[in-house]
Amino acid sequence: MKISFSWLKEYINIQCSPERLAELLTASGLEVEGLHEVDLIKGGLKGFVVGEVVSCIKHPNADKLSLTEVNIGNELPLQIVCGAPNVAKGQKVIVATVGTQLFPTNGESFEIKKGKIRGEVSDGMICAEDEIGFGESHEGIMVLKSDAIIGQAAADYFNLKSDVVFEIGLTPNRADAASHYGVARDIYALAQVYPEIALGKNTLPILKSILPNTKCPIQVEIVNADACKRYAGILIENVQVAESPEWLKNRLLAIGLNSINNLVDIGNYVMHELGQPLHMFDAKKIDSKKIKIQTVLAGTPFVTLDEKERILHENDLMICNADEPMCIAGVFGGLSSGVNNTTSSIFIESAYFSPVWVRKTAKRHALNTDASFRFERGIDPNITIYALQRAVDLVLEIAGGELNTGLVDVYPESIAQFEFSFSLNRLDEIAGFAFPKNAVEKILMALEIEVVEKKGDNWKLRVPPFKVDVTREIDV
Repeated sequence: MKISFSWLKEYINIQCSPERLAELLTASGLEVEGLHEVDLIKGGLKGFVVGEVVSCIKHPNADKLSLTEVNIGNELPLQIVCGAPNVAKGQKVIVATVGTQLFPTNGESFEIKKGKIRGEVSDGMICAEDEIGFGESHEGIMVLKSDAIIGQAAADYFNLKSDVVFEIGLTPNRADAASHYGVARDIYALAQVYPEIALGKNTLPILKSILPNTKCPIQVEIVNADACKRYAGILIENVQVAESPEWLKNRLLAIGLNSINNLVDIGNYVMHELGQPLHMFDAKKIDSKKIKIQTVLAGTPFVTLDEKERILHENDLMICNADEPMCIAGVFGGLSSGVNNTTSSIFIESAYFSPVWVRKTAKRHALNTDASFRFERGIDPNITIYALQRAVDLVLEIAGGELNTGLVDVYPESIAQFEFSFSLNRLDEIAGFAFPKNAVEKILMALEIEVVEKKGDNWKLRVPPFKVDVTREIDV
């Protein structure tokens, strides 16, 4: 599991180095197997600078080339031969200096060398966005704003910061830490013993959207309540499917995910932020405006997002519309019901599926997805609605849309917190160390474990359900 250091800092004020944090996370049970720096653009734009085209004339020996002089802040301007049709005097541009390694969006990497082009010296390259790995466009060179500072490193101009990523070998019992916010919770608890690593409490983003009171037009029926304990969703209309903003693409890129489109990226972002997998349906594909969570007949064919036809088992839990399955619950979406470039309205799913059901289905179909990874281990049933509203905020901000109806939330039987007795004497006996009572209580509170009753050294504890591995005294 990949966790971004800069992303973590959105939820808790970390004060220590990534190396020190890795050491303490490993000691606490979240083993950091690797720590590496990530350039959000390959090469980190090393060797690229802002320049100004101070002269631009037609190349004397080539009709489609220009001979330019570019000021990059040195004593003398660089002479650069440029083939872009839009190059002109006075422009602020990105220049790859001699010796710079280019990693274009499409094609092989190459090094800028001093040479001659059609008989004229060229001491660099004025770049298009695809030539620096910044996008797809090759229609012409990138023209920057007029206030760009000559000689400034391109990485500084674009505010392109490298990130440090932790590779955490997440054990199956630590489902609570399968997200950036989950790891931030552990850091807060660690800071009670090692106060130098972080200041303040871990906090979630403040929700902005206000959900209407009107009823969601899409009905939900949980047919198999053993396999689906909770199912919530909301309809957003008139969305615009487009490219994601840079900050969102960079967040996902840091943890190894490629951007697909703004809506799919939002779903991935929330999952890696909170640990709650989401699914976005094209609302027009929900026939009769009804969703049923159920199994279907064994042998039913179903085409998943990877365009493969899979033959369903009688115990595969499916998200269905009135007539047919749309998604393998908690594992993988269907090809025909997902978001595409023509989608104009979406239904966002946020649910709690049984870990056992998801694990068996994922193994049957040899599917290991980011969603199944989390559902198999057990997610937090109490973050379902927050995650849904978080996604709504991001959709309205990034993809537009109209929120005209409220959410639907089917939760037949609440998943209870764990309660059990806890003996301080037993703790000291097992640990071989006498813990001060106040220290024990402080750490328990930091772990969000509530002491609900004290009778001398015998306490009664209440543990939130997101801590799936803490159900007995020995677990504490």
